[in-house]
Amino acid sequence: MTEPAEAPEPESAKAASPPWRSVLRVAAIDRARLREAGRQALPWLAWLRRRTRSSELWVIAVATVVGLVAGALAVALGALAHGTQVAIFNFDPNERLSAQVMIEPWRLLAIPLGGLVLGLFTAAVLRFRPNHAVDPVEANALHGGRLSIRDSLIICVQTLISNGSGASVGLEAAYAQAGGATASWVGQRLNLRRGDLRILVGAGAGAAIAAAFGAPLTGAFYAFEIVIGAYTVANIAPVAAAALAGVLVAKALGSTPYLLKTSVVAISSPADYALYGLLGLLAAFFGVALMRAVAVADGWAIKAPLPRWSKPAIGGVALAALALATPQTLSGGHGALHLDLNSDLPLKVLLVLILMKAVASIVSLSSGFRGGLFFAALFLGVLMGQAFALVVNMTTGTVHLDPIAASLVGMGALGVAIVGGPFTMSFLVLEVTGDFTVTGATLAASLIASAVVRETFGYSFSTWRLHLRGETIRSAHDVSWMRNLTAGKMMRRDVKTIAAGTSLAEFRRRFPLGSTKRAVLTDETGRYAGIVATAAVYAEPPERDATVAALAAHTRVALAPELSIKAIMTAFDETGADELAVVDEGGEVIGLITEAHVTRRYAEELEKARRELTGDTG
Repeated sequence: MTEPAEAPEPESAKAASPPWRSVLRVAAIDRARLREAGRQALPWLAWLRRRTRSSELWVIAVATVVGLVAGALAVALGALAHGTQVAIFNFDPNERLSAQVMIEPWRLLAIPLGGLVLGLFTAAVLRFRPNHAVDPVEANALHGGRLSIRDSLIICVQTLISNGSGASVGLEAAYAQAGGATASWVGQRLNLRRGDLRILVGAGAGAAIAAAFGAPLTGAFYAFEIVIGAYTVANIAPVAAAALAGVLVAKALGSTPYLLKTSVVAISSPADYALYGLLGLLAAFFGVALMRAVAVADGWAIKAPLPRWSKPAIGGVALAALALATPQTLSGGHGALHLDLNSDLPLKVLLVLILMKAVASIVSLSSGFRGGLFFAALFLGVLMGQAFALVVNMTTGTVHLDPIAASLVGMGALGVAIVGGPFTMSFLVLEVTGDFTVTGATLAASLIASAVVRETFGYSFSTWRLHLRGETIRSAHDVSWMRNLTAGKMMRRDVKTIAAGTSLAEFRRRFPLGSTKRAVLTDETGRYAGIVATAAVYAEPPERDATVAALAAHTRVALAPELSIKAIMTAFDETGADELAVVDEGGEVIGLITEAHVTRRYAEELEKARRELTGDTG
């Protein structure tokens, strides 16, 4: 029996129905069409998933598409920020904000106003999303490459407000976030393996950086060294394809790269390399000092008895005061870098600019403006290199070092000290100059800076801020698997326990030889009191009148269930124990873990991570 057809709605009813009814009806029809289109696309999506999981060529193809999108997003973000600055500060669109000779004082009020907008926006966001947003480095280290599109959009908006209003922060964090989030979204829809997803996130972030600088090698090695954490045969092709695609789409869209081609005097003297090594050492100490200064200023800002939303505006007042002296303290410093690179500035001016730009960056980051130190590090490195060349030339009485070459070497060395990636910065210099001698000097200085920072500090700026938040990662290497290897998850629960006051004879009666290798002792309240080996009890004379407590070992050493595998292995190394008890907060025994089991599980997971990294899935 068929249902009767629905009667048409009377014309009078149509006329009487409110307008919102028709809007909802259209929206419902559109949603139904989208669902139907999604169902029709599912077979194609499933086919693409199978292809990308089974073929490296398809992963490269997907990475290329991601690179195109990431490059376009980088261009769009840069254009939005620059257009905002032009509208606010009223300068020639073909120039950069930090290259201006002077800005009308009343226009500098835009910086604290922008800080106020940022503070209110951030406060509104935190009401609905109180958890911190994850960046590509943290995502690859702890979350298997999984990034939130919504959180990434929030980060990009915050960075655009900060940079657009003139705060001394760069857009590179937003570029990497946009490219990495796009890659993560695509990879998750394609159900990529964990290792492939991490590579794709690195490719997306690297493509965005490559598009911004017009430097494919720089973008590729940014992905290898900073976002993925390794350079392997498995990741070279996807990352390189994405970086090249990002640069090509940026050129097609008419984007001007951050760093323009520069001519330098080739380095020929071996003594110059030694001097540039010294410059790398100085850059390392300066970079560590700058990162620690940001942390100290962060602490002061947190303790300040002010509403959180008001702090960017207060910081904006300080930035406006600095900009009254020189606009070179504003924004990332792209225009100022090119201006100063080709200028013959006195040493006193260079030192003042270094101090003012460093203070502006510290104030911007500690007061809550969103961004990073990537380009600020490059700009400060250029100033430091010039100052170093002037000091050397004045000391020797001759033009011993070319100021431009020294500026580029200083740029690379300080960039490595703060951002990381010696090859990233060295290839950046190579793609700017095309000179291998200057690139070699940059690489030497960068390696020295990297080694000193690792030895004395141990973090890049991104991982240092994560450390201040309580994380322990030092790079983008995938260490999330370690977090699943806790004492509570690896312990044995079938623990033989016995009261510490039990006699040796009673212990022998309860635990014959071969029944257990050890027993965990508990005191009269049921709390952990040590471990006794069965063999040690049977080694005692049968007539000895003593309790098992006399043979207890590690009475004061026990593991908490949440301890990580690294902490567990450290405990075994320090105590020399073969097994340790796991106790809860009240001190009651809940399990036992052996060193042999911990070592075996660590080796298994380490091998699994290595196979994922190298693409060895066989």
